[in-house]
Amino acid sequence: MQIFHDVINNINYVEYWIIQHQQILIRCTINIISASLIMIIGIFSSNFISQLFNQMLSMQSIDTTVTSFLTVITRYVIITMAAIVALNRLGVQTTSVIAILGAAGMAVGLALQGSLSNFAAGVLLIVFSPLRIGEYVVLKNVSGTVLNIHVFYTTLKTLDGKIIVIPNGKITANNIINHSRSPCRKNEFIINVAYDTNIKLIIKILKDVMYNEPRVLKNKDIVVSLSKIEPYSINFIAKCWSNTNILNTVYSDLMIQFKQALDENNISLAYPKFDIYINKKKKKKNKIIKEIKNNKKNKSK
Repeated sequence: MQIFHDVINNINYVEYWIIQHQQILIRCTINIISASLIMIIGIFSSNFISQLFNQMLSMQSIDTTVTSFLTVITRYVIITMAAIVALNRLGVQTTSVIAILGAAGMAVGLALQGSLSNFAAGVLLIVFSPLRIGEYVVLKNVSGTVLNIHVFYTTLKTLDGKIIVIPNGKITANNIINHSRSPCRKNEFIINVAYDTNIKLIIKILKDVMYNEPRVLKNKDIVVSLSKIEPYSINFIAKCWSNTNILNTVYSDLMIQFKQALDENNISLAYPKFDIYINKKKKKKNKIIKEIKNNKKNKSK
């Protein structure tokens, strides 16, 4: 009976305590339910938003590695924000939590400064696409065709077959010269001829060669002009446009055609010439001195 009586007393005490603290209990219950709902909504929202973000990046033809990384980062950022809000709802002081997360992020950032710099540069290269796979580019002191653009580095292949691996941070920190992006480009030729060459004839010959070349774009400017007068030649500059993918071939073929056209018109390319003057009086004087010396030698014998 005593045990039964003790149980009844405990139940009455609990009931009394609940009645006395019912407002606190109701508030705590509401906060717990609210925090749970915030976390559930945060998790579902993170999944939905990350998948939507992934689809948007995939539509932009962004590298799958970068897409996956950014999707995961987006998901965990949303979950972290939801957790902070949920803790705040439970009465936890989130200021210290945010400070700890900030300090941890700063420490990780300092430890991985170089790698994060290359990663950020890789993301910029992939998103903004100043260079693409298959394009010929000049990056500071190196040049070549782009083979791959990875998150941390880019691979080039030079004209002589060398493979160059460049950290992405160094690429974005310098100028990028893209030779392949524009669909058409200009070729420039320097033609040196002798002083006695007819200027109008040279201009006509060079223009005719370029106009008769079908791969030269006729809707672009075709220009021939006198560019410089050298000590032993006069230099003409010829300019024309052609498609980028055949630029070098057109340049080589036009150089051959220029030479053939000049030869047909008996016009030779200039080369260095030197005029040599002989002082005949001095030569005659030296000859007389030499004869006198020879006569002296014969007399002594």
